[in-house]
Amino acid sequence: MYRKTLPEQINNIKVFSLLEVTNSIKKTIAERYKSAFWVKVEMNKLNHYPQSGHCYPELVEKQNGKVVVNIKANLWKDDYQRINGKFIKILSEPLKDNITILINVNIGFDPLHGLSLKINDIDPSYTLGELEREKLESIKKLKTEGIFYNNQELLLPVLPKRVAVISVKTSKGYADFLDVINSKKGIYEFLTLLYPSVLQGDNAVKSILSQLDNIEKISGRFDMVAIIRGGGGDIGLSCYNNYELAKRVALYPIPVLTGIGHSTNETVVEMVSHQNSITPTKLAEFLIEKFHNFSRSVLGFEKIIFEKSGSIIEYEKQRIKTSVRLFSSVSRNHLLSDNNDLKNISSLFQRTTKSMMGESVKKIRGMEVSLTEITAGVFKNMNSELLDFARKLKHHTTYSLLEAKNKYEQTIIKIKNSYQNNLNKSSSGIKDFKIRLIKYSPLILRTRNKEIENINKNVELLNPKNVLKRGYSITYLKEKAIKSTSEIDVNTEVNTVLFEGSFKSKVTLIKKDNLK
Repeated sequence: MYRKTLPEQINNIKVFSLLEVTNSIKKTIAERYKSAFWVKVEMNKLNHYPQSGHCYPELVEKQNGKVVVNIKANLWKDDYQRINGKFIKILSEPLKDNITILINVNIGFDPLHGLSLKINDIDPSYTLGELEREKLESIKKLKTEGIFYNNQELLLPVLPKRVAVISVKTSKGYADFLDVINSKKGIYEFLTLLYPSVLQGDNAVKSILSQLDNIEKISGRFDMVAIIRGGGGDIGLSCYNNYELAKRVALYPIPVLTGIGHSTNETVVEMVSHQNSITPTKLAEFLIEKFHNFSRSVLGFEKIIFEKSGSIIEYEKQRIKTSVRLFSSVSRNHLLSDNNDLKNISSLFQRTTKSMMGESVKKIRGMEVSLTEITAGVFKNMNSELLDFARKLKHHTTYSLLEAKNKYEQTIIKIKNSYQNNLNKSSSGIKDFKIRLIKYSPLILRTRNKEIENINKNVELLNPKNVLKRGYSITYLKEKAIKSTSEIDVNTEVNTVLFEGSFKSKVTLIKKDNLK
């Protein structure tokens, strides 16, 4: 307790001590703010001290990105444990820095420690709602600008082998991704290059955007970008609802695939990405499936070619057999028809001859009585006429038989020629098709194999080992590659990696000139 003092009189002016002033402020605040109330704030820093269990949050309010209010707060151990348990239950994330919260507080003032807010409770449901509001605003902006589906409309290569990975080197999700990819090593070859990045919190957006910029500079060397992160709750994933990050992914020049492991609804970045998998493992399995489907298609086409070839050859064989049977049947029908025609002609001639002879005999017999009275000269003339008629009749019959025989022989020759021509054409067609099939099937297979070989060669050229083999080296400072002399000082110890082995050295001289 501080002893109450009276104000001094200095030159007829009432002067108060600082303690009197602060005590007055304390009394005024205690009388004015007797009950607790709710306040919406941004918790810039939680400032949790594990030894005591207490927290001393730094609370702020921003307008247009600038801090306009900054005040200290107290969150005692028991209250922290209770509130943190609710956050983990509802958001699957603990209470942490850089989140918007709705807090129940009492205002307190201490002459020694100043003004502060004592936090009694925090509503995790409000924080969850703020995250959802940001997500919906980002989706609306992207759709209004007409760029929401841009990345999804890009063409993912049939064999996406060259993968730029944005992740944390020590992330379990990244390790799972590599385990699945490497499980098919020797069967399917992938080239993965890690671009380390922060994956959650306010710094995540800036870090991921920076790495996307770095990848775009050499985007022609990659088939896709994979953003990989292990599991986490909604607060840890809030950066993936950021409008600027989602817009960058939507407009990225090559496909961006995500494997951001979590069990909640999709984030905006996942929605606008070319392909989203619920875990890094599923993303790796998706890439392997692309290779497997391609391999299965090639084998399927090979099988189809052989099956089609066999079917076509068998079809042509059956067609030839059918043609042979048809020609044989037609030939037999023509022969039977011609034989019938000859028989009919022969029968007709026989009947005609018999009929004519019978009529002549009847006439002769009918004239016998009257002829006996005719002179011998007349009888001779009649007999001569009969003989001449017989000769003509015999000649006509012989000519008709020869004409029928010639017609029959010509018909047989035409049938044989037609059958042989059709048979030759069918055999020639089959031979030509067989030659084309034998000629072009290996060519198609060689072309496909050549494409795969070219892809493997391009991947091998990008292998960092080949770069080192040509005489280049990489110098690291604490496992980070050095790109500028501004990152090191004299006497700094560095590690240099060569194609064969590495060595450590100490910097003795620094030159700021760029390499010419």
